[in-house]
Amino acid sequence: MAFRKFLPLFDRVLVERLIAETVTKGGIMLPEKAQGKVLQATVVAVGPGSVNQKGHVLPVSVKVGEKVLLPEYGGTKVSLEDKDYFLFRDGDILGKYVE
Repeated sequence: MAFRKFLPLFDRVLVERLIAETVTKGGIMLPEKAQGKVLQATVVAVGPGSVNQKGHVLPVSVKVGEKVLLPEYGGTKVSLEDKDYFLFRDGDILGKYVE
């Protein structure tokens, strides 16, 4: 709930990465080095959007609660009440999952 006190500015998106799988479907425990980097995340807060040259606000393309695909590298790590979140620009997010 700490992210409710934090509002990203401009076209920034605050996400919480999904937890990596530590057990395979067959029940085998995976060591940390064998676990892949999790590129999926849930959007927890979004900024109002970026401002273009004419002064109009361009809204962010994702909404709170959506699942998104992140790039392998990038983002700014933010710790809020001992929990890690990441800030990305709206344009850096690769896509969103549609149910």
